[in-house]
Amino acid sequence: MAIGWLTVLKMVPWGDVIENAPKVAQGAKKLWHSVGKKTAPETMPDNATAASELADPRSHDAALAALHAQVAALQQSTAELHQQMLESSALIQSLAEQNTQLIQRIELNRKRTVLLAVLMVVLAVLGFATAFKYF
Repeated sequence: MAIGWLTVLKMVPWGDVIENAPKVAQGAKKLWHSVGKKTAPETMPDNATAASELADPRSHDAALAALHAQVAALQQSTAELHQQMLESSALIQSLAEQNTQLIQRIELNRKRTVLLAVLMVVLAVLGFATAFKYF
């Protein structure tokens, strides 16, 4: 199972990921700022009950009352969708920031691994030189 993950991780173009991480974070911030500036549409008070009280038996008034009820329902659902959009934008921004932090940590670990490999090669060369010196 771990070998599958290693294969997947080797296939990721980490250079591109590291290079584009700030762009992703900036895009998420722009999205958050553009969505956050929009105001939620105002909802009208519940016109369904008022329209049903004012509607007289004629079909024109009944249709008008039904349209008022539909408009009120649509405004309410639009306000709910706007709230969901704000929450989604905040989540995207948070994920982009976490992604940036993760990429920075991965890059730091990569540099440390390269440094460790260089040190191991140096120690191996010194070890072989010391071992052959005594022969």
